[in-house]
Amino acid sequence: MGLPFTDEQFFRIFADYNGAFWPVVVALWLASLEAIVFVRRNPEGRSHVLSFFLGALWLWNALAYHAFLFTRINPAAWLFSALFAVQALLFFRAGVRRQIEYFLASGLPQAAGLGLVAYALAYPFLTLAFGHSYPAAPTFGVPCPTAILTIGLLVTARGGVPLALAIVPLAWGVVGGSAAVLLAVPADYVLLGAGALLTVILIGQRMRPRPEVG
Repeated sequence: MGLPFTDEQFFRIFADYNGAFWPVVVALWLASLEAIVFVRRNPEGRSHVLSFFLGALWLWNALAYHAFLFTRINPAAWLFSALFAVQALLFFRAGVRRQIEYFLASGLPQAAGLGLVAYALAYPFLTLAFGHSYPAAPTFGVPCPTAILTIGLLVTARGGVPLALAIVPLAWGVVGGSAAVLLAVPADYVLLGAGALLTVILIGQRMRPRPEVG
């Protein structure tokens, strides 16, 4: 199935994004690093801060990327914008309820999650290493690195991943990952693996026997 836009139109959106918002892009990258380090030092007491930050990041994607830019070449971006806004609200709610404690999983989920977080932070540099020319290159604060970062953080959560918070990142893993293959964006191929990892973890949670009461 073809895409409703050309490769040139797609990468022009990133050029417009980077040209218009480059100070915000830099600020979001620095803020992401700071929020991660801040919460990592005391995840039990500070994880709600990271939930609020992720909410702000998904809302930025909904408005600045999807609604303001991507709708120019893809009418489906209005739907994407709405879904990203819903994801933002879910993270805000999780922050208010102190629902998630990041960085407290053990074993493979913790290691894989931290690897995805590191990858998401390296993403702007990897896109250039893979041959994309700035400014027509995906950087930070756009959907694919946001989804990779989010999945990475979710799988490090103690007690498992809340299903409500996983649905939109999983959906974008399919949409964004498939588009990455069609548009030859190698940095986004990891999104497919991240979505597969999250799916396996969610299935494992469903299959885990519940403790008996009584």
